[in-house]
Amino acid sequence: MKERRPKDAFRVAFAELLGRVQQALTDAKPPVFPIRMYIAGGAALNLLTGARVTEDVDASFSKRVLLNEDIEVSYRDPDGRARLLYLDRNYNDALGLLHEDAYADSRIVGIPGVDKKHIEVRALAAVDLAVTKLARFSDQDRADIELLAARGLIDSASLRKRAEEALGGYVGNLAPVRHSLDIACRLIAAARP
Repeated sequence: MKERRPKDAFRVAFAELLGRVQQALTDAKPPVFPIRMYIAGGAALNLLTGARVTEDVDASFSKRVLLNEDIEVSYRDPDGRARLLYLDRNYNDALGLLHEDAYADSRIVGIPGVDKKHIEVRALAAVDLAVTKLARFSDQDRADIELLAARGLIDSASLRKRAEEALGGYVGNLAPVRHSLDIACRLIAAARP
């Protein structure tokens, strides 16, 4: 029997979580389907690279959805450690940096057990995922950008262009994000293969 790697355990839990989202939406009328579910954050990073697991799934939907209960899945890592994966119902894509075309440019991801006729799961494109990391720009965000660069999924010129376009639609003090962008471009240049 093939041994599961950590990312496999996460992917199985992720598929189960999305299956529960699909189940929660079964009472919807057929004309609303498919509902597009846009995955961001650590879950999108895992879908794009197979690296890093997360505890929460940041997602936006193409329709307004009511989920009357928390949706979560308990699972064990291959080392036996108990883990929890949950849909972050507090995730809000309006409070960070996101390009206006990010959802249109996202990529369909096939998830076992999820019917694409009901829920079309989409992961942000690598460059858009990197853009979302610039506003907070924590150590984890920096590491995620470096990982995307090391895998050859982003380059500094594309990130700069996409981030500058995204900033055109934002209000507030943009200087810290532009500073983060400069640092991110240096990190990408150092990490690219």
